[in-house]
This record gives sequence, C-alpha cells and structure tokens, in this order.
Amino acid sequence: MSALWRVLRSSRSGRTRWLLALVLGVLAAGAAVVLAGVSAWLVTTAAEQPPVLHLMVAIVAVRAAGIGRGVFRYFERLVGHDASFRVLADLRVAVVRRVERLLPGSRTLGRGDLLTRFVNDVDGLADLWVRILLPAAVTVVVSVGAVVVVGSLLPIAGVALVCSAAVAMVVAPAVSMAVSGRSAARVAPQRGAYGQRLLTVLDGAAELAVYGAVDAALGDLDSADRSLRRTEARVAWGAGLGAAVAVLAAGAGLVATMWLGARAVGSGDIDGVTLAVVVLLPLSVHELVAVVTPAAAQLPALRTSAERLVAVVDEPDVVRDPSFEDDLPEGPWDLRLRGLTVGWPGGPALLRDLSLTVTSGSTVGLVGPSGLGKSTLAATLLRFVEPLDGAIELVSEAGAVDISRLRGDRVRSVIGWCAQDAHVFDSTVAANLRLARPSATDDELRSALSVVQLDDWLVALPHGLDSMVGEHGRSMSGGERQRLALARVVLSGAPIVVVDEPTEHVDDTMAGALMTDLVSALADRTMIVITHRPDLLPPHVHVVDLAEHAPPHSTGADASNG
Repeated sequence: MSALWRVLRSSRSGRTRWLLALVLGVLAAGAAVVLAGVSAWLVTTAAEQPPVLHLMVAIVAVRAAGIGRGVFRYFERLVGHDASFRVLADLRVAVVRRVERLLPGSRTLGRGDLLTRFVNDVDGLADLWVRILLPAAVTVVVSVGAVVVVGSLLPIAGVALVCSAAVAMVVAPAVSMAVSGRSAARVAPQRGAYGQRLLTVLDGAAELAVYGAVDAALGDLDSADRSLRRTEARVAWGAGLGAAVAVLAAGAGLVATMWLGARAVGSGDIDGVTLAVVVLLPLSVHELVAVVTPAAAQLPALRTSAERLVAVVDEPDVVRDPSFEDDLPEGPWDLRLRGLTVGWPGGPALLRDLSLTVTSGSTVGLVGPSGLGKSTLAATLLRFVEPLDGAIELVSEAGAVDISRLRGDRVRSVIGWCAQDAHVFDSTVAANLRLARPSATDDELRSALSVVQLDDWLVALPHGLDSMVGEHGRSMSGGERQRLALARVVLSGAPIVVVDEPTEHVDDTMAGALMTDLVSALADRTMIVITHRPDLLPPHVHVVDLAEHAPPHSTGADASNG
C-alpha cells in the first residue's frame, strides 16, 4: 500500500473539508441509527397506549433524525466531493508538471500510456476518498457508538454486535480481496490497453480501410474487450461473494441478538421495549457496514492506479536543473557549440565532436539525411536532453554561460523551437498562435500569418482568427498546420530560433517560397534551420553537413525524427 500512502500524504488540499465531511457523515449515519432505535422504542411503547405526552420526545426525535439524516447526508456529499475534486486537481497538476519535465526527452513513457494514467488512473483515485476512506471512517465511528449503546442495554447483545460487525468489516472484505484481488489489479492496465486500441481504430479508420486492415484491428480490439470483461467479471464475483458473507454475518447477528434478547426478557433482565431497540438498532449498523466490502474490493485497482502515477513521479529526470543557476549575461548572444556529442540517454552517440559558432543575427542550416540525429540535436539545444559530451554556450560581450548552468525554462526563453510535427490544439486560430505570445494583438497575429503565407487561408475562414481548427488541426491541411506552427515562431520573440524541418508537408513550389520568406522575416534573429533539403536554403545561408559528424557505421536511429 506504499503507493496509496504516498498519494494520501501528497493530498494537502482540502484537509479541513475532509474533516468537515467526516463530521457530517458521522452525523448523517448517526441520525440513521438513532432513527432506527428511537422508532423501535416509539412503536413498541405506543402499542402499550401510554399518555401521548409520554411519546412526544420520541416523536420529535424521530422527526429530527429523519430530517437530519437527509440534510447531513446532502452536505456530507457536497463537502466530500468538493474536497475530492480539489485533491484530484492538485494530483493532476503534479502529474502534468512532472510530465512537462519528462516527456520531451523521455524514451520510456509513451504518450498514449501517459494519457491513460492522467485520465483513468487519476479519476479512479477519486473513489479512494469518497467511496472508501470517508465511508469506512464514518462506519467505524458510528459502529463504536452503537456498540456502546447496545452494550449498555444488554451487554451480551453488544458482544454479538461486535462479532457480527467484525465479520462484515474484516472477514468479508478479506474474502472479496482474496478472490478478486489480482484481477482487480489488472483492471486499470487492461482498461488502458483497450482505450489505446480503441483510439487506434478511431483515429486510423481511413488508413485501416484503405489497406484492408479493419478486420484485424477490430479483432484485436475485441480480444482486448473480452479480456477486460473476464477480469471485471472476476472482480464482480469476488465483490458479490464478500457481500454475501457480510449479509450472512448480519443475519446471524440478528438471530443471535433475538435469541439472547428473548432469554433476557424471560429472565427479567430487560423488557419487551428494550428488546425491540436491541434487535433493530444493529440492523441499521449493518446497513452502514455493508459499504465496507465493495469499498475494499476496489483497493487493489486503486493501488495499481496509484503505483502507475507514482511511477511517473519517480521517473528520473532526463535533464536536471542546477541547484544554483548562473547569471545570464546581457544579449545579444552568439550560440557556440564546443566538441558537442549528442544522443538519447542510454543510447548510442548520434553526432560527435560538433563545434560551431552561430553569430547573433545570422542563419545556419544544419543538413543531413533523415534519422541522422538532427532532431536529437535540436532537443539538446533546447535542453530537453543533456549532451553526451561537449558544451553549448550563450556568448555575449558581457560574458559566456554554459546552458547546463541554466534552468531549462530560462534556456527556452532565449532559444525558441518549431518542431517538424508541432501540435495544433483543438481551439481557435488565435488561441493556437497566442501560445507563443499571450499578449499579441489581433493585428500581430495577422501579420505573423502573412509572413508564412496563410493570410489568404485566414480570409477564407468563416470567423477569421476566432475560427476553430479542430482536434490536431483536423480542418487544416498538413502544410497549413506546419505554417501555423511557423507563425508561432514569428510571434515568439525568442532571439535564437531552432526550426526543425520547416518545409515538411509542403510541396516544392511552396517550400522554396516559404523558406525564403521565413529567413527574411527572422532576419533580425539568430536562426538554426534543420533540414534534409539544403537546396531550399537561400544562397547566403551557411550550411553545415551533419553527416561529417556521424559516427562510423551509424544506424541513423534518431527516434524523434523517425
């Protein structure tokens, strides 16, 4: 349970609300138990036809308990869910902050798996507070109180209630977890695998249909579905068996209490009215205890979800920020590479001994075939990956600093990046552009789109800058998505810009014009253009052939470029 314990300890938000929810839950459950006990006393006493005033206190107590149960339950749910959502929001923020540091340079965490952990596993942990911890705590508190009351009326009945409640709260959950524990732990990973296959079928439906692979993909999806259903059925069987044990415990406790109470009435230890209270009050307690077994059945699945999230948090940093950051000298800066060797952590070196100085305001083209290591070099320049050897420095008249002595965010405020497959969000054109500069005006957005030759495209949109582009820019062509990403670079204001394959998805005629316009628009900035098409670079651009720095027998395993 160490992963669950870590999740609980990290939940700092809403602790006061949790305490309030616990108090409200105890009041609601206590009102239900009081209602059962007082109602039993009222009905049996009324049968003896005493004076009405003798019953008034009990009548008012029944009304108060009946109203209070609903009111307290409502506010307990309101406060408990509010606290749960606050905790989940903190958990999501923590995971996103961690992923933000890991994903650009991590080779072990897939985006699909991360999405499953972020959505399904975090959402599943909502049950940890609302359906397990809070009900269990309420049940324990109210059950102790009920045992004290029953024991004060008939001690042997209190013992019977303790035994039956212990079976329902301990033995029944243990039986349930023994039967379905392993299966419950497999639910989250199998559900994630099913969701991944489903997304594959939905996103790739057209390609699957073209290549006649629909039946195979659907068969794979059906296989995952059958496996998930078998696992969930096993979990349901275990939960049902545990519930049966709890019901049997409640029934056995009731029979034992009735027998013991009847003997006590016969011996004159208690009267018939007290017997009714002693018999009916434990039934109300067992209604509360009944939630413990299904709650415990969820623990293995929640433990798996917690372990998957903790695994993300514990994933080692690809790049570690310095404990004490050096000062960044005043710009403008030259970018100097000294004996640079790059590669992904744990992998081979892709480029070796690269030395180069890119002076402020100049443009350099880094060329080479696909898979050579160009995108790995870009990730290293952005400090998403540490160099295997050598150094990258920002040099100005005021001094020089190695970027390894700067925080990654500080480096990326100076060095901007346009990836070859930059993501387009399901939002408006303006919102996608303002990722680069939130304060940009509409005129500045239109100017940036004009630089990358998207002004005619913008005019044709029904709502201009407020037009939605669809998920992953679905309403745009590949070339339009690439140019929208380049418009972000124009807006960013970063003094040094790394552009990775800027003409990807663009035809040759448009590619040449786009490259010329891009170099012209960023003429006042330092620009590094990474491309496998040196023929598209303007004549004045200095070209560096990265193939000269590839190690012998290079396999070209640049996974990020692949």
